Amino acid sequence: MYRPQSLSFLFAVVLVSMSMLAQEIGQQGTDPFTGRPANPVAPAAVPTVRDRVSRAADEEGRLVFRSQSVLVQVPAVVSDKTGNHVHNLTKDVFKVLENGKPQRIMTFEEVNAGGLRPQVATPPPGTFSNLALDGKQPFSVTVIALDTINTPFLDQFYGRKQLIKYLAGTLDSGHVVGLVVIGSKGVRVLSGLTTDPGLLITALKKTSGELSPTETFSTDGKVLAASDNQPSELTGGISAGADPGSKMREFILKADALEGGYQQARATEDTLRAFLAMAWSLAGVPGRKSLIWATSSFPFLLDSPFAAPGGNLSLLYERTIAALNDAQVAVYPVDVRGLVSTAPTGDATYSGDLSGPEFGNAAASRSWLQTSSSTSLEVFAELTGGRAYYNTNDLATSFKRAADDSSSYYLLGYYLDSRDTKPGWRKLQVQVQGKDWEVRARTGVLVTNATLDPQLTHQADIDLALISPLDSTGIPVAIQWQQVVPEGDKRRVEFALRVPATSVIDEANQNRFDVDFIALADRKGTPAGKAGQTIKGSIPPAALPKIKAEGIFYKNALELPSGDYQVRFVVRDNLSGKIGSVSLPLRVN
Repeated sequence: MYRPQSLSFLFAVVLVSMSMLAQEIGQQGTDPFTGRPANPVAPAAVPTVRDRVSRAADEEGRLVFRSQSVLVQVPAVVSDKTGNHVHNLTKDVFKVLENGKPQRIMTFEEVNAGGLRPQVATPPPGTFSNLALDGKQPFSVTVIALDTINTPFLDQFYGRKQLIKYLAGTLDSGHVVGLVVIGSKGVRVLSGLTTDPGLLITALKKTSGELSPTETFSTDGKVLAASDNQPSELTGGISAGADPGSKMREFILKADALEGGYQQARATEDTLRAFLAMAWSLAGVPGRKSLIWATSSFPFLLDSPFAAPGGNLSLLYERTIAALNDAQVAVYPVDVRGLVSTAPTGDATYSGDLSGPEFGNAAASRSWLQTSSSTSLEVFAELTGGRAYYNTNDLATSFKRAADDSSSYYLLGYYLDSRDTKPGWRKLQVQVQGKDWEVRARTGVLVTNATLDPQLTHQADIDLALISPLDSTGIPVAIQWQQVVPEGDKRRVEFALRVPATSVIDEANQNRFDVDFIALADRKGTPAGKAGQTIKGSIPPAALPKIKAEGIFYKNALELPSGDYQVRFVVRDNLSGKIGSVSLPLRVN
């Protein structure tokens, strides 16, 4: 691996006066999200058994604030009884309550993004960037995520059909929409952000569904896996003289429950990683964004904001919720199954062999599972300021209502009380005085050490950013290829990476910075070369204006044999946890 003799920053003249540490990137540690060995080029393997131990976020130790000023921004959509957005409200009519206690609103603005068309970013010739659109002003943005992990195959088809109906008839011409698929192999981009509904419809017509892993076992097995009941509780009890058919059903249900536990653990991890990657991809897009989640269920039961998937996945859950809120992404789950029947006879997996109490228990269990799934979708939506739509066949209207919420809103900000060191969920309420209007805002803020200390998820963040097909935009990144120098049977391919100084320098903390720079070359799924460093330091006040005006440059090189590669560049601000990344093709001759 090539290491430069010196770092090439625009502020090289002041390096001598800095307290700076540079260390090589590339050690593989343990993924704190899952507890397994970290792998920078492939998704982590799924655990062979599910960790059924759940915990609440408030069960960890006391909070450690690393900054005395943690700003919480809360987008709020205000609508009247007819559903129309209310405009021209002033700061004094709003109240923000945290755990019932009024908070002082420190920042306030009304955002009207409807009708504003974004400008396409045009980097200089030979420069590649992770920002496709000009991010100077908010505009209406919606990302539609087709979930093939948690949605039966036939329901995926119906969801795509309804999406095409929505895009063809009701999409506003100034609305920016992106289209992705959440699958068992991660997030797949069908269409980047665009205002052309024709491109989105074409992409939808070309895509195909994926057999959901949860379709491999029965609904009764799903009930047992979700509730931890025993098969006999579902079948009404197996007596000593029960017929062989009842005993066989109990045996099959036990097997289904074990398979269901495995598949739910896998679906939980894959789903949360997909949401984290999407939050990072939208972090650099200004304003509130709507994320329409076309699904049929949440991968684990989420009956309250305090719930967590359990075990090591709880850290991933906390990181994901925080990333969605930091990026101002409101999630709108839309149950693409439409109207749902909970009767066993309406279930394709029902074999028709139940009667009497067994049939009644099966019907009640299916009803419980449906209610729990709807509750989970509602809770998850409210955590982010969105709304869940379910038990309706008019999916196109649901899609439209979700997308419209990103067109206008109010952005309120207040500072967390750092004297309160109790971790957990803090309930938020946004109220508008004097009128009977509906206010839609996220229902709380998750305050844990995982959300306050970026170091806890340092390696896991890098690993996910390296394999994600989505460019992370929390830090703007610009790349230029430099000269190619022969070195034996390889070539040293030099590159220059630039980031704005304001995105990584903490001016409120003595101009400190702590940044990872990483480049990973991949050839047909196999890592072929890697380069990078961690840079820490503090900028002298006299040098800060020049650095802010010109930005920060980092130069390094990859040593590669001839061939075609995909190179992933990742920048992580270790003080804030923000991520910037971009992937580029590279041909080495």
